[in-house]
Amino acid sequence: MTTQASAPPSTKSQALRSYDVADFPALTGLEEEWRFTPLKRLRGLVDGDAQAATGVVRHEHGDLPAGVTVSRAGADDPRVGSVLTPVDRVSALAYGGAGQALLVEVAREAVVAEPVRLRVVGDSAEGLAFGHTFVEVGRFAEVTLVLEHAGSATLADNVEVSVADGAKLTLVTVADWAADAVQAQHLKIRLGRDAKAVHVQVTLGGDLVRQYTSVEYTGRGGEAELYGLYFADGGQHLEHRQLVDHNVPDCRSYVGYRGALQGADAHTVWVGDVLIGAGATGTETYEINRNLLLSDGARADSVPNLEIETGEIAGAGHASATGRFDDEQLFYLMARGIPESEARRLVVRGFFAEMINKIPVEELRDRLGDAIEARLASGRSELASPALASEDVAAKAGS
Repeated sequence: MTTQASAPPSTKSQALRSYDVADFPALTGLEEEWRFTPLKRLRGLVDGDAQAATGVVRHEHGDLPAGVTVSRAGADDPRVGSVLTPVDRVSALAYGGAGQALLVEVAREAVVAEPVRLRVVGDSAEGLAFGHTFVEVGRFAEVTLVLEHAGSATLADNVEVSVADGAKLTLVTVADWAADAVQAQHLKIRLGRDAKAVHVQVTLGGDLVRQYTSVEYTGRGGEAELYGLYFADGGQHLEHRQLVDHNVPDCRSYVGYRGALQGADAHTVWVGDVLIGAGATGTETYEINRNLLLSDGARADSVPNLEIETGEIAGAGHASATGRFDDEQLFYLMARGIPESEARRLVVRGFFAEMINKIPVEELRDRLGDAIEARLASGRSELASPALASEDVAAKAGS
């Protein structure tokens, strides 16, 4: 069933949405939404058969705190598909192929002191796998949920997140796949009145990982903060896209992503879309992406987009900067007796510190910090010569 006309959209909020993969034309790689993605490396996720999936991923969790339950929901559960309608062919394929959804429920008014941790684990990248997760946070509840991905898989999955009125959710997603894994994910957050969601997205592993995150508001006072950190090594393709749709008044959003790249053919993509509709007066929004190139041969594409249909807003802006390692910072530290390898580690650790500190789980913060340092230490290429960040170049051009 197609839920929106297939005429060329004048805004991203009017793009085709459908649960049926047949409603989406075959991909060529020339589409704006896919022009950065190497389609051949998706291993059939763009044209596969949902009924012929042979890959498997499993879900793991430990003891659950009071107020939190984890179960399975069938395709006939009215909640499944109520938040997220696929916006592309891969998401629609996953919707039809998942069968059941993992259902995570947080009871109304439950204040969960300890983080809830779930793992998605794959044993093989052979065969296509599909997944679906539905997270329901009840009215006035507060919870931190950590969703980790590990192992090998060729996975397309959808994640629906419903945050009811007055509820607060901190969601941490970690893609720490094995080197042969491929994942294409659509995660959508729907916020009720005065609800708040903080999403921290960490991407380190995998051959190709493409993550699309969208946000929808259903009442005044909703707040969304989307943070991300990613580190691409040689040959990796890590792609992050956001769509924040301000469609009701007096809501707020902030998007901040940081990435580092090293090694030949390391490629990252960040595309941030923020829409402010005609009726979304009082909106306050900002998005920024920063990328640090640690070696020659790495490429970072960064595209911030902002569509505004009303002038009655509190504020809106965006920024993007991509630059190489700063030799002046290295010289400053080395002049004070710090060895070059340690100086490099300190600069990169400082670059990611703000994002890592958004994670409210100390053990996970420490583990990710160690993983980033191990990734940096394993880099085989020499540091590239420094260059001005794009925003500095623009400033000098206008002076």
